[in-house]
Amino acid sequence: MPDDAFENVLLHLKESRAFDFTGYKRTSLQRRVRHRMTQVGIDDYTDYVDHLQVNADEFAALFNTILINVTAFLRDEDAWAALRHSVVPQLLAGIGSGEPVRVWSAGCASGEEAYSLAMVLAEEMGVEEFRKRVKIYATDVDEEALAQARQAVYGERELQGVPPELLAAYFEQSGGRYAFHKDLRRSVIFGRNDLVQDAPISRIDLLVCRNTLMYFNQETQSKILGRFHFALNPGGVLFLGKAEMLLSHGRIFEAIDLKHRLFRKSGNDSPPVTSFVSQAYFHDRRSSVDSLDRLQEHAFLSSPVAQVVVTTDEVVALINQRAQELFDLLPGDVGRPLRDLELSYRPVELRGYVERARTERRAVRSEEIEWSRGGERYWLEITANPLLDVAKRVIGVTVVFDDVSAAHRLLQDLELANRQLETAYEELQSTNEELETTNEELQSTVEELETTNEELQSTNEELETMNEELQSTNDELQAINDTLRERSGELDQVNDFLESILTSLRAGVVVLDLGMRVMAWNSGAEELWGVRRDEAEGEHLLNIDSGLPVADLRPAVRQALNDVSFTTELKITSVNRKGREVLVRVVCSSLRSASGQPNGALLVMEQQD
Repeated sequence: MPDDAFENVLLHLKESRAFDFTGYKRTSLQRRVRHRMTQVGIDDYTDYVDHLQVNADEFAALFNTILINVTAFLRDEDAWAALRHSVVPQLLAGIGSGEPVRVWSAGCASGEEAYSLAMVLAEEMGVEEFRKRVKIYATDVDEEALAQARQAVYGERELQGVPPELLAAYFEQSGGRYAFHKDLRRSVIFGRNDLVQDAPISRIDLLVCRNTLMYFNQETQSKILGRFHFALNPGGVLFLGKAEMLLSHGRIFEAIDLKHRLFRKSGNDSPPVTSFVSQAYFHDRRSSVDSLDRLQEHAFLSSPVAQVVVTTDEVVALINQRAQELFDLLPGDVGRPLRDLELSYRPVELRGYVERARTERRAVRSEEIEWSRGGERYWLEITANPLLDVAKRVIGVTVVFDDVSAAHRLLQDLELANRQLETAYEELQSTNEELETTNEELQSTVEELETTNEELQSTNEELETMNEELQSTNDELQAINDTLRERSGELDQVNDFLESILTSLRAGVVVLDLGMRVMAWNSGAEELWGVRRDEAEGEHLLNIDSGLPVADLRPAVRQALNDVSFTTELKITSVNRKGREVLVRVVCSSLRSASGQPNGALLVMEQQD
């Protein structure tokens, strides 16, 4: 039973982006839409439609999930070998020397299949003949995949199925990527085509559509195969995927190689559809004009087909007797505007048909219009034909109402008879139907398995890409860590070097930051004042309990912190670590940064004898 909420999602895609997925198999289609909904954290189809309405970028992500685009060069090697060695030579022989060769790759995805066809044909025909004669039309509904296909550039992973000799002959390497030869690429034309909605490409000799039909339901497959039959020239070849069998289309295609899914168009062509446009014919006669006019008037009035003629201004000019009886019209209605008559809107909105016939200058037809009158039901076919004068100018429109009620009832009786006949032969057909049902179920299972395999392959490719990206990221992080370790080692060496300098100095050395906090306190300072390094570093200079009268040093230190060129020498009476009064020579100078700004102060202290 159809899921109305899910069908609303498909309807929204069709109305907003012209993507019609209603012909796709519901099981695989629902599975892929559900997969995308899980990725964005939505459980309800209605909520997902709201999400699509407010997030335009979500359409691209959803289409990429639905249109799996799993493809490869020369996919199913045995099938391509059969095409090249058994079918293509015979096909080319039938076309004739010098004649153009037209090929259609339907559902081409990112182009691997189209370029595989180019290589196969070039190998059989020769490169020069290929350039002159071959045109490959490659189509898909996915614009993003088509853009990638037009570039014709692939990595080593995509080219795994290409033999080395073909890779060397048809691709040019640039770095780690390979580009299909530009002069051969001109023979491959990419464009968007929806197999369900768009018209097929015509006069095709070889049509390749592999692993695409299996995504559609049986009805849509039949419609597409009918279009393929129309597209192919007599004797043209259809190349399908390994999961596609054509079980019920033997009337229009005959098998060349069933194992490898190669078929030829049979001779059962459908009759051409012909449209008829009314023409005005004139015959130059010298008989009596009055007599001819009366004859024409009586013929029109007594015609068994209801007919009304209106002018270009939509004024009723003529009404025959059958139209008067059918629509309760009166002779006095001639000359009245059509819009004033009930006929203008019942049994159908007639003025629109008249306007279209007049402006488009062609017949406008509407079939099977049901109408009830006086308790009786009628079925009408209505045709509005433009009337042209000798100068091909529209002078009016004739509207013909064909009463097809008898034919409609006859068709109903025929349908009833057919149903009765079908019931009579029901037991005889049951065995055949069961066998056909079993075949269709088997075919559906095969197609479903192939679809699942393609989805798994797509997922594996995504995981491989993610692994490659993660490995690349890990390599970059490892390189950064190595660099940091090298810089750390260098910094340790610099620190050890500076530490050795400070330790080697006999004088006391104190380094202050801009906040007068101790950044360095060497062993000379420890020896002089009896304060350990771990006690001094990080402390404010004025808070250190030593015999140095730091209050006397404060003005000099502050000036050094503000003036990069400042240096001064002071002699201060202090008390050393032994408690003895000593004279200390102090040199205070400014430290400056690489940019030339004050960065701290340096104090060098020596005890005077």
